[in-house]
Amino acid sequence: MPRNAEVIRQWSILRDLEASRRLTIDDLAARTGVTTRTIRRDLEALQAAGFPLYDELIDGKRHWMLEQRAFRRLDDTGFTLAELSALYFSRTLVECLAATPFQRDVATAFEKLAAALTPGMRQFLDRLPLVMQAKGPAARAGDEDRAERERVARLLEATLHHRRARMTYFSLSSAREKEYLVEPYRLVYAQGALYMLAFVPEYAATRTFAIERIRNISLLDERFAAPDLAEDAFAHSIGVSEGTPEHVEIAFDAHIAPYVRARTWHPSQHVTDTPDHGIVVALDVCNDWALRSWILSFGPLARVLAPETLARQMKEELQAATLRYAALE
Repeated sequence: MPRNAEVIRQWSILRDLEASRRLTIDDLAARTGVTTRTIRRDLEALQAAGFPLYDELIDGKRHWMLEQRAFRRLDDTGFTLAELSALYFSRTLVECLAATPFQRDVATAFEKLAAALTPGMRQFLDRLPLVMQAKGPAARAGDEDRAERERVARLLEATLHHRRARMTYFSLSSAREKEYLVEPYRLVYAQGALYMLAFVPEYAATRTFAIERIRNISLLDERFAAPDLAEDAFAHSIGVSEGTPEHVEIAFDAHIAPYVRARTWHPSQHVTDTPDHGIVVALDVCNDWALRSWILSFGPLARVLAPETLARQMKEELQAATLRYAALE
């Protein structure tokens, strides 16, 4: 039997015991689909790891239970055993934030959680990441961790206390540094990077800034009135842009249709079947770089049907790409 199956089954046993308060070995065998002998080995392994399991004879039947308040430090956290264990396990998922300035804070938080577990319990939970992993974003070149943490700290101060700020920002579109007076509204972690939503009085509009391209920032004593923001910072974008949504329709070839259909690319999407076993995906999103690069990622298996302006943009992008490979002919 695969090692991962054993870990998943034992985790299920812990969850079932915590939820049901008490279960017999026959109950656990029926729930997990294994023999009672296997369940006994699982219970012994969990006890050896330090999980507070015990059995008790009730009405002539032996029931197994999980002590809910076995650890003083666990009580101090306010978490149940399952919640604490799940948090400890999920560190493999939170590691996708490693490229952000919060890496050290996340590591410290998990160290505190781990302190409430016995060494045996930690050893058991350390096997769970073999079952589920998360691949983080590509790491940026250079080591500016400390400088970026300081910038983020200032931005959080500005956001929480509604303080205006001056910053020097490198714009990719103009390929130069520019000075901005901003009113920071929100910090957003998306697509492997940290962004700031801020109102720019010079433009009388809200703009999105990549934190990694902020060269320096200083806070002012001037305050601003923060508006009510939508829950989703980039509601009309597949990526991290803002803009007016358009109705977009994209036809996907039958070869890629099952993959596209299986995912929710945007909350507005609507999928329609086509006679050739392909699909048409309709979205109400803004026409930004994220949308265009997403469409291009499917190569010849995707074709924009509407709007015509976007279809022409895709055609120009593909023609430009073809020219770059002309030397290979």
